[in-house]
Amino acid sequence: MRPPRFVALGDSLTEGVGDPVAGGWRGWAALLAPGLAPEPVRFTNLAVSGAQTRDVLETQLRAGLALRPDLVSVVVGVNDTLRRTFDIHAVTARLDTVYAAFTAQGAVLLTACLPDPGTMLRLPGALARPLARRQRAVNSVVHALSERYGAVHLHACEDAWLGDRAMWSADRLHPGEKGHRQLAVRFHALLAGAGLATGPAPSPEPASPAPTRGAALWWLATAGTGWVARRCTDLLPQLLRLAADELHHDARGTSARLDLRATQAVSTALAALPVVGRTGAA
Repeated sequence: MRPPRFVALGDSLTEGVGDPVAGGWRGWAALLAPGLAPEPVRFTNLAVSGAQTRDVLETQLRAGLALRPDLVSVVVGVNDTLRRTFDIHAVTARLDTVYAAFTAQGAVLLTACLPDPGTMLRLPGALARPLARRQRAVNSVVHALSERYGAVHLHACEDAWLGDRAMWSADRLHPGEKGHRQLAVRFHALLAGAGLATGPAPSPEPASPAPTRGAALWWLATAGTGWVARRCTDLLPQLLRLAADELHHDARGTSARLDLRATQAVSTALAALPVVGRTGAA
């Protein structure tokens, strides 16, 4: 009998950004892997920083299927919300294709919903709310598709750990070591409860201290400026229009229309999925 195979797909969160080790990043998936079984687990991390659902579908999916994993994690979508090309219909169709392909191969699917970047970056309300609305839409899709395909799903978007500064790296967008360990611990608990993880749980205790406020300011003054500039070039013009629309609806007392519009878009996107996606559900 071959050792269990765990393959991780996604973006910088799964790549491990925020949890540095010698030679690169580690992250929650690498911390989780040894606890999946008593024997050694074959672990492959295909996640790439900056990846969107399109990248997972067009690049990571093929590589992941070739490895024939027993367990596959697909955690992606935040980068889609940070692009002017955001389209919940396209996000839904891509995730459905990815989930269906792995479950058809017999893999157990691991998913998560995530906090919105506007809140984590502490943007002003009119700027943060459109991003939050987008992330809620992505999370709603992930919830629905996780149920459809029988995924082991972690609700990571609303818990108290989000407000614990010690959980986060200097950039405030990625977990630090403690945050990655928290994700690994919670994923392990879900898998163990389903009889899918039989090895020891990951340790929640970090080996390195949380970043200081000075480290956060240094990141913003160095690497952070480049990150913000790249996102602003792509997103800022549209985000300003979204913020203006937000303020307009605030003034008229019609903000609920924006939420309703987003909810309807999710419903329409899910309803448009092919029937085979529904019948493939566990």
